[in-house]
Amino acid sequence: MIAGCPCQARPDCSSGGNALPKFVIEREIPKIGDSTPETLKAISQTSCGVLRKLGPEIQWLESYVTDDKIYCIYIAPDEATVRQHAEMGGFPANRISHVRRIIDPSTSE
Repeated sequence: MIAGCPCQARPDCSSGGNALPKFVIEREIPKIGDSTPETLKAISQTSCGVLRKLGPEIQWLESYVTDDKIYCIYIAPDEATVRQHAEMGGFPANRISHVRRIIDPSTSE
């Protein structure tokens, strides 16, 4: 649990109210899959710089790069904070979805 979490009692958090919500951000960026490692490094550095300015409540977990989109996984107090990160970094945030539950193969057991 993150100290001072504003949603400790919120039942809609992806981990049952014990942590900040998780979000999936869909970023439409034509031909991003053809980017060089240097370009992806620069994008990552920009994102991390904005995260440092916004503080510890927003965290970038990982991103998936496809041909024309990046799908980013973030933990943040709310969608507005995710949008602020995108605006400050100059990134598109075409769709932001709040993760309600996480399932994996063990869910079938």
